[in-house]
Amino acid sequence: MAVDRGADAPAIEAGLDRRRPLRDLVRSLRGGRAAAVSAPQRAVARLSAVGAGTARSPGRDVRSRRSRLILLGILAVGALLRVWQINAVGLNSDEAVYSGQGASIAGTPELEPYFPMFRAHPLVFQTLVSFGYQLHLSPVFGRFVAAALGVVTIWLVYATGKLLYGRRAGLIAAAIVALMPYHVIVTRQILLDGPMVLWTTATLYMVARWALTERLRWLLAAAATFALTVLTKETSVILFGAMFAFVALTPALRVTLWQLVVGGALFVVLVSAYPLSLSLAGATRTGGNFVAWQLFRRPNHEWTFYPATVPVAIGLLVCLAAAGGLYLLRRDRSWRETLLLSWIAVPAAFFELFPVKGFQYLLPAAPAVALLAGRALAHWDVREFPGPGSLVARYVRLDLLKPAVVAVVLLSLAIPSWRKIQPSTASTFLAGSGGLPGGRETGRWIDRHIPRGAKLMTVGPSMANVLQFYGHRKMYGLSVSTNPLHRNPVYEPLKNPDRLIRDNELQYVVWDAFSAGRAPFFARRLLRYVERYNGNVAYSQTVRVKGASGRWVRRPVITIYAVRP
Repeated sequence: MAVDRGADAPAIEAGLDRRRPLRDLVRSLRGGRAAAVSAPQRAVARLSAVGAGTARSPGRDVRSRRSRLILLGILAVGALLRVWQINAVGLNSDEAVYSGQGASIAGTPELEPYFPMFRAHPLVFQTLVSFGYQLHLSPVFGRFVAAALGVVTIWLVYATGKLLYGRRAGLIAAAIVALMPYHVIVTRQILLDGPMVLWTTATLYMVARWALTERLRWLLAAAATFALTVLTKETSVILFGAMFAFVALTPALRVTLWQLVVGGALFVVLVSAYPLSLSLAGATRTGGNFVAWQLFRRPNHEWTFYPATVPVAIGLLVCLAAAGGLYLLRRDRSWRETLLLSWIAVPAAFFELFPVKGFQYLLPAAPAVALLAGRALAHWDVREFPGPGSLVARYVRLDLLKPAVVAVVLLSLAIPSWRKIQPSTASTFLAGSGGLPGGRETGRWIDRHIPRGAKLMTVGPSMANVLQFYGHRKMYGLSVSTNPLHRNPVYEPLKNPDRLIRDNELQYVVWDAFSAGRAPFFARRLLRYVERYNGNVAYSQTVRVKGASGRWVRRPVITIYAVRP
């Protein structure tokens, strides 16, 4: 279904502008060179006509009400997946840090000594988390906040899909994000990436509105939401490259220097709130130390980490649909695909080249993938496949084929998402992929049984963060480097553990299976201190796992040893 984008291209794009009704589009296409309009264009043109104030038919009202009910159902399912047994497993290391920052903002005395307010990132989300401490709520409040923002993101994906490709594509894209394991897992945790994706998706929507209307107000709205994105997590500034690539690759978009200056000025003014707060708090040196640490951190995964984990977390069928739609609907390509592909390619390339990799780092690209998949599933035509397509069209009802394909794709997401939200019994752990089994229980035991003022040594800082959060005791990570360029500036290195134990300044040693799997050298070294200083087991936390025989067994994941000179 080809569209001639020669002399009539401006008329087609103008007809998709919401300022012009559908009849203007039809009139603009009346001519010898005009070609058929694609399904995505017709869908958006119908929305343009409605926005321009044309009369609504009863059938259209029924479809609109049906779409709203479907959207409410999608949001309800998305909310269920994000809050189901949300507190079954305690916080992991990053969650403990961000929740601890929220506690420091709220002035909570039990946690303020262990978690300074200013660390590596701005404080927009941590400020929201602090309200839970001000209201004396459970730390799980932060997870509910993250889940609520995740549900709002689903709605934003629908709004963006509806704007770009029509209501059906928007609903499919929203359903994909609602069920997507990648988004479900991250938005169940007190992490910055879920709230950040809320603002990146809002920015994507604003940029799309600006591209459709070329009105300054939408560019300013995009600048404001992008500033909130950066104030949530500063690494999202790389999406400036995505917007630059979109503008550079879309010559038909009219951009003036005045618009860029005004939008850039608004962005700078809003973002300056974070460095200004650092300056007023006298923490500019802390911010600089974190920048140096981020730049000189050692690689933590192989280059194959993202190709091996992210497509599976997004959904292989979703990725296949997005890529297949780009091919099947290639004759309908426009600036919309350029925008979405820029939104995917820039963060993917940056974090692939960046030595430090995290499970949740590529989440901002997930809504764009869902939108491309929604476009494909809403507007593909089986008859576009040569040979097999005509055979399928002859024997299969096409009005049932598309819903069936959509159902298969959504089911391929729902099953793994439901499995992922069940309480974990694993003894291995991937940062950003869930809570830390046993950490909460061990920390609470420490709070009840270990004397105030006691100090403990763990394999690494991850377990130290969790146990400090729940146990309110000072922890030191053995693997923390003595080189300031190779450690988080907040963490204190142990320069001479032997002397600390001999001087009775370090009384307990904590071994855990999660850190041992990631840093086996330091785990073995820690156990040598246990042997050298007559360590006795004071506490052991186990989880129920399946053994090699297939039977359920209890396996220790955290063990606390009391050591003495």
